[in-house]
Amino acid sequence: MLELRNVETFYGNIMALKGINLSINEGEIITLIGANGAGKSTTLMTICGIVPPRRGEILFLGKPIHRVEPHEIVALGVSQVPEGRRIFPLLTVTENLAMGAFLRNDGGEIARDIEYIFSLFPILKERRHQPGGTLSGGEQQMLAISRALMARPRLLLLDEPSLGLAPLIFQLIFRIIPKINRENGTTILLVEQNANMALKIAHRGYVLENGRITLEGAAESLLNNEEVKRAYLGL
Repeated sequence: MLELRNVETFYGNIMALKGINLSINEGEIITLIGANGAGKSTTLMTICGIVPPRRGEILFLGKPIHRVEPHEIVALGVSQVPEGRRIFPLLTVTENLAMGAFLRNDGGEIARDIEYIFSLFPILKERRHQPGGTLSGGEQQMLAISRALMARPRLLLLDEPSLGLAPLIFQLIFRIIPKINRENGTTILLVEQNANMALKIAHRGYVLENGRITLEGAAESLLNNEEVKRAYLGL
């Protein structure tokens, strides 16, 4: 579904991604783990076209997207849940969800998708008339994920979904991610500091260090890899 070929991304003269190669098959949950500053979020921003690569190629469904505008990438079927949520604080929950569907014109299906969202996160139904800025951090994360789902993405990019969440909400989010993958067939690329939890729900994983992919493989094998255990699992 997605392939990055020798992708190099820069911030000014600083090289953030140093020729990374990564592939995702349809229906997979792939996790990208690494330390702070390794380039994980940059990888997602590069895929989305927000920070285009200076060199290399990105293919989605076999077509190059590395020179495509971000809104066009969304229209192709790629949605991102950014780090820090970035919901619209003055808009209500329902209005935030509607913003996620701004490229769609199938009103009946949009209404059905909102009901599906409310079945995933019942608390959002209770809060549907509240401004997003009045929600708790966990509720805002639910809303950010839901807003991205309203675009009906084929590929969902999740950037640090557990950041700053209470343990119960964290566990809920990590139960919902496989559910979205299983029920909707949504392919997921998950960037996550909690490597242990991410690898437990993923099919495969990549380890990113200083802008380079240093390890890749089945999630279970990475969980049992001694280097990964020492560096990322605290074992």
